Amino acid sequence: MKSALALSLLSAAVGTQAAPLTETVLRRQAAPAPATTWDPPAELVKPLEEVWNHTSTTYGNALEFKNYGYDQVIANNGSINYCVRWESDSKVTAAQRTLTETAIQRQFKKWMDVFKGFDGWPYDEVPVKVVGWAVKDKALLEGDTTGIEVYTGTDAEGIPQCDEGCGRFFHQDGDYSGCKAGAEKHYDQSLWITSSMEFGAGAGGDWGQRLSEQEFIGGLEKDNIETVIHELGHTFALDDFYDWVPTGVTNFVMLANSADHITEFDAWMARDWWRHLKSRYTL
Repeated sequence: MKSALALSLLSAAVGTQAAPLTETVLRRQAAPAPATTWDPPAELVKPLEEVWNHTSTTYGNALEFKNYGYDQVIANNGSINYCVRWESDSKVTAAQRTLTETAIQRQFKKWMDVFKGFDGWPYDEVPVKVVGWAVKDKALLEGDTTGIEVYTGTDAEGIPQCDEGCGRFFHQDGDYSGCKAGAEKHYDQSLWITSSMEFGAGAGGDWGQRLSEQEFIGGLEKDNIETVIHELGHTFALDDFYDWVPTGVTNFVMLANSADHITEFDAWMARDWWRHLKSRYTL
């Protein structure tokens, strides 16, 4: 399942060697500072222009696609629902399910904080909720499952799949009349946890994010789960950098394995998308 930007690419690229930690490099690697208008640091102007030009020439219809993370947040009036696809034979405790929800809330918030107060972005907070789990067998979910939908259906490849009738990827018009759980239990994105994936590998797009069970469960209480943050960048239209790197930037989360957090450059790339897309919304 890929968006118009082919945002489902694997993120298992070979790591790049870090540049010497000059003052400029350190500043670029730092967590992004708040911003209200399009005014990126001078040293980021050229690489940002390069990225946007590359996007425009590589994906000619990029601005016509209408299921980016921005579209989903706006359509939900400032909230996001998740369903977890548990592609594993491991059991999941109630405590782990709670930690799963708080972990995805924490990672999602890091991207939302980039937009807070910026150029008409309408939300100070974007609540995130896990509304369901898809598993091979209900017995894998230990403890109380009250409040979440439990799905045991599969996709065409036999992988646990949340009810497609409730998924935004399958109903981008917002019509969830076929969702047996009710429209309030629809899910905008899937968090797809796979036991067979290598640590550090992943995929992401308008449909959600995918990563290894080892990395996700091992990182449940970490501040940054690198692969989730990277794949969420794809959900919000940011591209990979496998075959080129913009001028003067060497460490940022969308350059796989070069940073474990959203850097200033990542933030300004995302803000660039918002300023190009915001005219499509009635704010």
